Amino acid sequence: MSEILDSYKTISQPTPEVLYKEKNSKFFGYAFPIKSEDEVKDTLERIKKEHYNARHWCYAFQLGAEQVYYRANDDGEPSNTAGAPIHGQIQSYEVTDILIVVVRYFGGVKLGVGGLITAYRATAQMAMEEADIVEKTIDKTFKVRFEYKDMNNVMRVIKEKNLNIIGQTMEMSCEIELSIRKSEYDQALEAFVPFYEVKVVEATADDY
Repeated sequence: MSEILDSYKTISQPTPEVLYKEKNSKFFGYAFPIKSEDEVKDTLERIKKEHYNARHWCYAFQLGAEQVYYRANDDGEPSNTAGAPIHGQIQSYEVTDILIVVVRYFGGVKLGVGGLITAYRATAQMAMEEADIVEKTIDKTFKVRFEYKDMNNVMRVIKEKNLNIIGQTMEMSCEIELSIRKSEYDQALEAFVPFYEVKVVEATADDY
């Protein structure tokens, strides 16, 4: 039986600004935790306002743990000299849900393709060296529906299986929304089987 991968690494908070210099060009680097592409756009707009005199605002981001989505942008630099090296550092540190931005102020001396790749990679690496990398679990959610008289049985399973309560409605007919890390999901569902009056509603693909 293959092992279920149910964790991923990301960064806990934005990193401090880092600075890399090469032949009068200045490269400012930042890393941000993100949850959506909209956050990428908002962050880039903010960075561009802070560095309105810069020549290039290059970046790469990656989202998702099981289905990975990423983009890399050279923002006017020669193809694959900026975005790709930045994304390479995301891959090297094996992190996701992250945006790395490198802002370049041109110093009047061209660096060449190799020099650009080195500069953008180094700046992204410097930003990652400042990052607090954390591991998070991939969780699945489900709901249990039951009558109030079955409350004790349901709460006992929740405690024994260390399930996380996301939301609940406690009336004569009760419903609790729960989550558990993916590798323990099947066992959690099975724990409710002996209580035939407790209905388990599994999460669907549309819930993610």
